[in-house]
Amino acid sequence: MSAQPVNQAPPDQVNIEINGLALQVPKGSMIIHAADKAGIPIPRFCYHRKLPIAANCRMCLVEVEMGGRPMPKPQPACATPVGEGMKVFTRTEGALKAQRNVMEFLLINHPLDCPICDQGGECELQDISLGYGRGVSRYVERKRTVADENLGPLVATEMTRCIQCTRCVRFTSEIAGSYELGGINRGDNLQIGTYIGKTVETELSGNIIDVCPVGALTNKVFKFQARAWELIARPSIGYHDALGSNLWLHTRRGAVLRTVPRDNESINECWLSDRDRYSHQGLQSADRLAQPRLKRDGLWVDVSWEEALNTAAGILRKAGPELGVLVNPASTCEEGELLRRLATGLGTAHLDHRLRQLDLADAPLARRFAVPVAEVPKVKAALLVGSDLRYELPLLNHRLHQAWKQGARIFAVNPAAYHFNYDLAGAAVVAPQHLVDTLLGFAAAAAELGAGVPAPLQQALSGVEPDELARTAVKALQAGPAVIILGEAAVLHPQASWLRALADFIATATGAGIDELPVGANAIGLAAQGVLPAAGGLSACTMLTQPRQGYLLYGVEPALDLPNGEQTLRGLRAAGQVVAFTAFASEDLLEVAQVLLPIGLLPEIDGRLVNVDGQVQTVEAAATLPGETRPGWKVLRALGAQLGLEGFAFDDLAGLGAGETPPSAVAGSGLSGRPAPVEGLVRLASWPIYRCDAVLRRAAALQAHPLTRPAEVRLNPEDAAERDIREGDPLRVADAVVLPARLDPAVPRDAVWIESGHADTASLPPYGAAITLSKA
Repeated sequence: MSAQPVNQAPPDQVNIEINGLALQVPKGSMIIHAADKAGIPIPRFCYHRKLPIAANCRMCLVEVEMGGRPMPKPQPACATPVGEGMKVFTRTEGALKAQRNVMEFLLINHPLDCPICDQGGECELQDISLGYGRGVSRYVERKRTVADENLGPLVATEMTRCIQCTRCVRFTSEIAGSYELGGINRGDNLQIGTYIGKTVETELSGNIIDVCPVGALTNKVFKFQARAWELIARPSIGYHDALGSNLWLHTRRGAVLRTVPRDNESINECWLSDRDRYSHQGLQSADRLAQPRLKRDGLWVDVSWEEALNTAAGILRKAGPELGVLVNPASTCEEGELLRRLATGLGTAHLDHRLRQLDLADAPLARRFAVPVAEVPKVKAALLVGSDLRYELPLLNHRLHQAWKQGARIFAVNPAAYHFNYDLAGAAVVAPQHLVDTLLGFAAAAAELGAGVPAPLQQALSGVEPDELARTAVKALQAGPAVIILGEAAVLHPQASWLRALADFIATATGAGIDELPVGANAIGLAAQGVLPAAGGLSACTMLTQPRQGYLLYGVEPALDLPNGEQTLRGLRAAGQVVAFTAFASEDLLEVAQVLLPIGLLPEIDGRLVNVDGQVQTVEAAATLPGETRPGWKVLRALGAQLGLEGFAFDDLAGLGAGETPPSAVAGSGLSGRPAPVEGLVRLASWPIYRCDAVLRRAAALQAHPLTRPAEVRLNPEDAAERDIREGDPLRVADAVVLPARLDPAVPRDAVWIESGHADTASLPPYGAAITLSKA
């Protein structure tokens, strides 16, 4: 008799059976992983595929046989590793009895308040109790109650509903890295909460709502607004940073009521930053523009689209080649293409989406990441240059946090001691005016590796002696794989071209990849569409210092979206003719504009955005446009037709034919001049995480969040002591505004940290400028 064939598993696989189904699964994986891969359902509460295993709830108990012998009691599928020849049974009488008993215990203290619970209709406890729960409770004693926690303006709590699965605890510790939640007491007194009664301040806090399997943690903004079955889920993407997080917009009768993450492993996994989750509040702002308006005799009046377009066409035609076009860097590719055609048709070269960049000597174009987002957790070393990554790109920071947990060494050269959720292997914290000199030391260490120094850097590097930190960081980068992340404090620096050139050289010398954060959700896409100055054209900041005869503002709030709000307003006032495509009738636009054309925001329109990895993502309109508002591309099409320009005869976006266009920006000299060192205090200007665009500034819950600080002057305690400044003192800044003083050791000597994005700071000098302080 011939031998029976043996199912030989590969070296890294084992043979198991689940309910009689033969499987080959990776060694070291858990039973629940194998069951999920095979599509075999096992109930669970505490298990989550992205979180460490806790085995708290015991809902996933199954019967197991090893070597033909059954284990003496049911085993938790989430915490039992597979073994060669293992047999698993999920539907036997013993397994089902164990699961039903656990279900009964979990429901003992759970309140019967499903009719008023916001989790109703999408509750894992409801779903599983239907299959494993009893129809009648045998528990007659008094149920325990737990006081609710105040976790801040974003997350609502009903802690009596908590089943102690600890998913939220593991999320804040392992994913957010903030360790803000934990278990207090033991046994039936165990409670989940913050240790000292403080709010949850992580920029990813909304994700604890998603991981909570019951109604203990719910969306405070969405509370009592709608039931899950009333909502329509529409796919969309985040537009407050260039990551392009995938998400679902939950709408009812055309209004966005809630935002939740949509899985995409290469971009945002299953997570979502709070600013993408809660920004929808800004769509219904009180100053939302719903009708075209004209200014007549200093007063604003609502008019028809025909009259508004006629007036706008007259202003643009009159300005002609002297027209300046400023474009919001979150505009879609289609809007960018039409704006480029409009500028070309009018004969103007002054077109730009790079609103906040101060140094454009090397004519930088936003570039896709050299190290893709999904590869960042695999790096062994990273260098942050001018980057408060946690608040600039929260989910990229999460990937770097995952790399750090696996042993990656992270170094930083920053203008402040930013608060990271990982330990730095080394950091150089210097005032903005010293950033270039400090990074020159790192470049000198890279030059010691034998790489050829580019000609523009040779003189600057001559005689520079690297310190021990620089040599250590460069050695770690060389060991690779590694990434250099160029953040907003570098990209928006007045000597950004030097920081970029030095970072590029260090990356080349060490073999590291360089990831430069784009400034704007679609900066890469707009650069590809050619939304840039043509030959002889002026950049955004320059065209405001050399006023044009007219301006077209596309999605721009001039006082808050540019680095020098006062200079911007002066330039617009000097022109006297401003056409604004906008979703909001803000105070600065009401002052300087003559025509307001209401356009839709990304959740309300169709379009394409390009993310940091160069992925082109398409979105469709999910929400209803308010009043007479129209998608921006339709308004541009009508305006182009009104002006009689070519390229505007199409009916829909498919007929637009927008494609990548060679960038039209004129090549710069390469590096800006090195100014003389600034004496005294210099401004460090950053864009707050929840005030970096118009929609976020109108999201009430985000404005109430602790990360949204009021406008204030933050300076080093030693600088304050020299000037006899105490905490809370009112200070007159640059003879312009009065702001309170905050003493902050995270700010280096000779620097003053004053955030942008506030009306109170719009009149101050820009990032890197000298700042004077006096007591008010």
